[in-house]
Amino acid sequence: MARPHNQIIVLILAVVFVAACGSAPMPTSPPTAVPSTPIVTVSAPTNPPPTVAPTTAPPTPTNTATPVPPTAAPPTETFPERTDSMKIRITLEDAVITATLTDSKTTQDFISLLPLTLTLEDYAGTEKISDLPKKLSTEDAPSGSDPAVGDITYYAPWGNLAIFYRDFGYASGLVILGKIDGGIEALNVPGSVKATIELLK
Repeated sequence: MARPHNQIIVLILAVVFVAACGSAPMPTSPPTAVPSTPIVTVSAPTNPPPTVAPTTAPPTPTNTATPVPPTAAPPTETFPERTDSMKIRITLEDAVITATLTDSKTTQDFISLLPLTLTLEDYAGTEKISDLPKKLSTEDAPSGSDPAVGDITYYAPWGNLAIFYRDFGYASGLVILGKIDGGIEALNVPGSVKATIELLK
């Protein structure tokens, strides 16, 4: 009865082998290392710098117009005063008239020529004119004048005496010497008039 006994032995060996295999540890693969991701922490500033606002705004120009340079005013015409101590007499053919002279250097120069006998020629139906023996000083005299009826004047560019019996406009180089006191119509005649001019004492 040897075969059944051999089978029992084989069965026991098989059981022991299976038990031995079940109790042996199974080989495991080593764990794969996972690289760690660095964590970066960004800290926000706790005290941000304050924003400084301008305290005053730049001034805004109120007038943007281009300034215009001021226009120069024409020179003011000044006339020397007439004085009773400087009176002259003008003797015509049919009348005698007087005049009061101004106090100026030009007038003083004119008085130094008196007495004078002149032939007054008519000019432009406005004035009677005559050349003088010499030119008069124009020191401190205005650059020109606007004569009125009865004015006795000296026209520096020509060096002549001019007595206006009609109104006239401004003339450069005209210096007023004085004014006829009355009777200017005696000169408002056509043609020339002979006249003697002398200083009244």
